[in-house]
Amino acid sequence: MSTEVHVLTREAFAAALDEVARLRIAVFRDWPYLYDGDLEYERRYLSAYLDSRDSLVVGAFDGTRLVGVSTAAPMEDHAEELGAPLLALGYALEEVYYCAESVLLPEYRGRGIGHAFFDAREAKARALGRKYMAFCSVKRPEDHPLRPVSFRTNDAFWQGRGYAPLEGVFAEYGWRDIGATEETRKQLQVWFRAL
Repeated sequence: MSTEVHVLTREAFAAALDEVARLRIAVFRDWPYLYDGDLEYERRYLSAYLDSRDSLVVGAFDGTRLVGVSTAAPMEDHAEELGAPLLALGYALEEVYYCAESVLLPEYRGRGIGHAFFDAREAKARALGRKYMAFCSVKRPEDHPLRPVSFRTNDAFWQGRGYAPLEGVFAEYGWRDIGATEETRKQLQVWFRAL
């Protein structure tokens, strides 16, 4: 399978917003997110990238089919609870570019698309004069009943890109899990690197 990865213009992203939303819902339904998403929530969430002047949305396409997407924006344009741990450590949010998410259909993984996503986001951060990159990963209990036996973290990939978890530094964010009736807060490990 051959895929093309490119930055979406604001207009292209707006036109593909529902497609991006459906892709996020599908990929984040899997471990470790277990996200029971809906289109209305996704539209509200994704509109923040249209509102942020310096946001970035990168798409991976197989022909005209969107098979992956990666987003990023200035840290100060994200939910307050995601930036709070960095503020507590003394970082200025205006120096941090936040990699919000990368979602990719399983059959397209292992083909270098994840690297292309990070390359684009890091290039945008440098162009904006940002000093740091950050993102968060979901922390679930090792003995969680829905944890797949064959699950492998992305830690080695992220470390290979120069990122490291900030030991003991967590953010919290809420969403509704599969099978749940209400949203619950999740612990997110903060990952960080200097550019």
